[in-house]
Amino acid sequence: MTGPSGAVPAGDSLRARLHREGRALVAAVLYFSRLPLPWAPAMTDDDWRRAMSWWPLVGTGVGLAAAGVWWLASTGLGLPPAVAAGLAVAAGILATGALQEDGFADVCDGFGGGRTRDDVLAIMRDSRVGTYGVVGLVLLIGLKWQVLAALPAGLVPAALVAAHAASRGWAAAVLAVLTYARTDKSRGRYVSSRLRGGRLAIAVATGAGPLLLLPPNLAAASLVTGTIAWIACMSWFRRRLGGYTGDCLGTTQQMCDLTVFLTLLSLA
Repeated sequence: MTGPSGAVPAGDSLRARLHREGRALVAAVLYFSRLPLPWAPAMTDDDWRRAMSWWPLVGTGVGLAAAGVWWLASTGLGLPPAVAAGLAVAAGILATGALQEDGFADVCDGFGGGRTRDDVLAIMRDSRVGTYGVVGLVLLIGLKWQVLAALPAGLVPAALVAAHAASRGWAAAVLAVLTYARTDKSRGRYVSSRLRGGRLAIAVATGAGPLLLLPPNLAAASLVTGTIAWIACMSWFRRRLGGYTGDCLGTTQQMCDLTVFLTLLSLA
């Protein structure tokens, strides 16, 4: 963007843009992980909103941490594949404070127990976990655990990084298609802004990039099946809520994550 004279305004200089995106990345790490950053400056509302674009990059970091734990357990300590896989899943959950798993459980409870749109939203806001949420989490985590344990060992690190990043890219892309379902945006004000243009491009690029760690045929298949899962989630949210909530984003991430793992297992 240029001013009347054709000069680039100081606020839009490359240095200013890099500084702005750096703050957004820090905000993403603070929002979507439990990594302590005591040196981080105070974040503004704009920083938190821009952070959504960098969610997939945080996923890359989470995937690397999980892959590191898996490698240490399987190669360094010589633990059985099932144990190493369980520790890798646990590492991913600990790194994010179970943020996405919590959203998945809330959606299971809300969509399972609510008849009307208002019922679903009210149940999802309840901090207590019900039967649907517990059963959903057991099945979700159990499936991830078993799939990782069954994958060829040489594929596991790339699978963890690719799935964690790409699934967050799909989740962020929901903001480009659906509108926020709640009228009270105070609880979800940082995830209720539409993702467009350059911000959407950042999310797509950082989400899709790690898929290149996989063999080409597996990367292509994962992209197709993950997109199908994303479309299914969006259709479900649109039909039941007319939009999305923060819990829906977590659910999309979890479902796309599991879809990538299952795809890799079926084709590896």
